[in-house]
Amino acid sequence: MARDDPVRSQTETTTDDELPNLVTIVGRGVPSTFEIAVDGEIEMLVDDPLREATVVSKHVAEGTIDVGVQQFRFSGRMANVTLVDWNGVSAPDSPSTPTVHVDYDVPDR
Repeated sequence: MARDDPVRSQTETTTDDELPNLVTIVGRGVPSTFEIAVDGEIEMLVDDPLREATVVSKHVAEGTIDVGVQQFRFSGRMANVTLVDWNGVSAPDSPSTPTVHVDYDVPDR
């Protein structure tokens, strides 16, 4: 999985106009890995992405999820999503992989 730049800080001056789109990963109770690639920039919506075991570079976010939700804001378009369950079976062949929701032009809540 690709890594090019360090995690962007939430304290940097990033506006929703710069990262208007939202991708949400929802865990299904089974340990899984994910990789999200965009043709713009991506940023995780938490204070400390490393604590969430998520690596975020300029164009790619990758990590693990079991339960819960992880969200990312991004610019541009979704380029690729890869989901793999704990057995190494990828979506859509595994019903245990997380679900992914992509929304474009989502205002800040």
